[in-house]
Amino acid sequence: MARGTYISENLTQRQINFMHMLDDKEMDIFSLSELRAVLDDTSSDVNELVENLVHKKILSRIERGKYCRSNFRDENAIGTFVARQSAIAYWTALNSHGLTEQFSNTIFIQTTFPKKDKTIFGSRYKFVKVAENKSCGIETHGYGSHVYTITDVEKTIVDCFDLPQYSGGYAELIRAFFDAKLRSGKMLEYCRAVNNIAAVKRMGFLAEILEKKEMKSFIKFAKTMVNPKYNLFDAQGIDSGEFMSNWKLRLNISREKITDIINGQY
Repeated sequence: MARGTYISENLTQRQINFMHMLDDKEMDIFSLSELRAVLDDTSSDVNELVENLVHKKILSRIERGKYCRSNFRDENAIGTFVARQSAIAYWTALNSHGLTEQFSNTIFIQTTFPKKDKTIFGSRYKFVKVAENKSCGIETHGYGSHVYTITDVEKTIVDCFDLPQYSGGYAELIRAFFDAKLRSGKMLEYCRAVNNIAAVKRMGFLAEILEKKEMKSFIKFAKTMVNPKYNLFDAQGIDSGEFMSNWKLRLNISREKITDIINGQY
């Protein structure tokens, strides 16, 4: 239903006034607590009013206490609205930043609070809880009710190497790393926050063999983080391949195969 067009015979005058209030405030997605603050009303009538509008299919219930207009389906805005201290991240952020053409059937949300995975209006959401120190590098996109938070390019890359199971596959992640314009300063900041030495080694190795000139200071930093323990280059791959002593990595994806991935041959 378009803003401002409400059929009076289907709605009470109070419901019409309420919908015009939402129009004036440009509220397409909201919680009961936000409504009560706007209306300066702590009574239970607000809940009854909203539920009646849900029944009449003027509004939709997202989850308990959270609602939107019946035609509001901004997946990113909805996902970050239902989870506290959250941001679009991992595979979904890679796609949003143009670093992969692959679409996931799941929307990945990083949050510092526990949240069960759920399906909302047919879209599946995966909520990945992380420690507060990992919640950084977040940008705000969109406007009005369509605003949402998302990890920036560097944080998205670091997050995907930290938890590659949410990245859409290691080949896609390697291509994304190659294509991304990465700032060394940001990479250092986020790597320190995430504190995953194995991930730093993998990214440092990749930056070196891919000759990412803008990442010289990051490569230098990554080399200082190399520890005696060998890690698989692809943490989810098989335990085989060449040992790289300077990076303490076992290349279960060979350098030749990495080149093929970059060239689109894999």
